[in-house]
Amino acid sequence: MLSERLKHPLAALAFALLLTAPWVGVEFAGGPDALGLPPLATVAVSGVAVLGSSFLLAWAAETAEEDVPQAFAIAVLAVLAVAPEYAVDALYAWTAGANVGTERGVEAANLAVANMTGANRILIGLGWSGIAIFTVYRALSSEDAAVERRGGLLASRVQLDRNISTEITFLLVATVFAFFVPLNGGIGVLDTVFLVGLYVAYIGIVIRGDVEPPQEQVGVPAYLQERARNLRIPIVLALFAYSGAMIFTAVHPFAHGLETLGEDFGVPAFFMIQWIAPLASESPELIVVAYLVNKARSTAGFNALISSKLNQWTLLIGTLAVVYSIAAGQVGTLPFDHKQTAEIWITAAQSAFALAVLANFNISLREAVTLLVLFVSQVVAEYYVIQTVASEARATELSIQILYAYTAVYLALAAVLFWLRRDSLQRLVQRTLRNASAAFSSTPAAEADD
Repeated sequence: MLSERLKHPLAALAFALLLTAPWVGVEFAGGPDALGLPPLATVAVSGVAVLGSSFLLAWAAETAEEDVPQAFAIAVLAVLAVAPEYAVDALYAWTAGANVGTERGVEAANLAVANMTGANRILIGLGWSGIAIFTVYRALSSEDAAVERRGGLLASRVQLDRNISTEITFLLVATVFAFFVPLNGGIGVLDTVFLVGLYVAYIGIVIRGDVEPPQEQVGVPAYLQERARNLRIPIVLALFAYSGAMIFTAVHPFAHGLETLGEDFGVPAFFMIQWIAPLASESPELIVVAYLVNKARSTAGFNALISSKLNQWTLLIGTLAVVYSIAAGQVGTLPFDHKQTAEIWITAAQSAFALAVLANFNISLREAVTLLVLFVSQVVAEYYVIQTVASEARATELSIQILYAYTAVYLALAAVLFWLRRDSLQRLVQRTLRNASAAFSSTPAAEADD
C-alpha cells in the first residue's frame, strides 16, 4: 500500500533530505546573490533547509543514544544546532580585529557582543519559557511523565532530569564569572582560558558517563538503532555532518534575508542584528526541542536547551577573543562600550534567575510566563525608545537605564529563589561533585551517586 510506504521511516528521512535539496542547488549555483534571489525567496529556501536539517539533527542525536551517553549526544546536538550563531558572531569579531582602532572596528566589536547577548537571552526568554509552556500544553493530548498537573493559577510544572545537575552547576559558575567580564575592559585571554576550560571540563565529565539504556524510540531513530553498529555509527556521523553543514550554510543567508525584510519595514539595523539575526540562528535548536517535546521527550528537550545555553555562555564568549586576536594579528581584548556592558549584565542576571528557577529541577507555568514576560517587555520597551526618541544619545541613555532596571529585577528574583531553594542548590552542587568524582575515578557512576 502507498500509504504504508509513506509512513516508513525511510520515507520520513527522504522527505527531510528533500527539504534541504533546493538549498543545496542554490549553494552549488554560487549562492543567493549569484542567482539574484530576492530576500523573501532566500528566506523561504534557506528556512525550509533549516527545518529539514533540524529534523535530521534530532534523529541523529536520538540514534546516537544507543552508543554514547545521552548527555554527550545532546551536547553534540547543542553545539551543531547553535553553530550558525557562532558563525555570525565570529564574523563580527573578525571584522573588529581586522579594523582595530577604526570606527568600523568599534562598531563591529559592539555588534559581536550585542549579537551574543541577544542570542543568550532569546534562548532563555523564548526557548526555556516557550518550551515549558508548550510541554504542558502538549501533555493535554499526550502522556508525558515529566508534566505534573497541580491546582492553582499556572501551577502545573515540568519536572527535569536530575542528571542535568552537572550542566546547571557549570552554567551557574559561568554566569557568576560573566558578571566580572566587563570589569576587564572587554573579552580577553583570561575570559577565553576560563570559559573554554570550563566547557572542556564539562565535556570531560559527561563523555565519561555510562551509556544508559536508550529510551524506546519510534520512527526514524528506532529504525536506525536496529541497524548493525558498524552501519549505524557511520549513518549517525553522516547525519550529524550533513545537517550541521546545511544549518551552517543556510542560517546566515536566512538571518540576513530577515534583516533585509525587517529594514524594509523600518526596523533599525542594530536592533535587527541583536534580536532578529539571533532568533533566526537559534531556530534549529528550537525546532529540535519542539520536535522532542512533541514526542513526549520533554526531558531530553530541556536537556538540549540547557546544554545549548552552557556552550553559548562559555564557548561562544570565550572564542570571540580568539577570533578577534587572529584577525588583529596579535593577542588582544575584544572591546565594547557602556551599552554592551549593560547588555552583558542583564544577560547574566537573566541567566541567574533562570538557574534559580531550575535549582529544584522543575519549572512551573508561572515561572515560565514570568521569564517570557520579562524578556518580551524589556525588548518591546527598548524598541519603543529607539523608535520614538529622536536623539540617538538620549535613546541610548534610556536604553541603558531600562537594561539596569531589568537587571535589578532579575537579580532580586534570583536572590529570593536561591534563598528559598538553598537546600536544593546545595544538593545540586553535591550531585555535580559526585558526578565529576565518578567520571575521573575508577568508581562506577552508579555507586558514586548513592
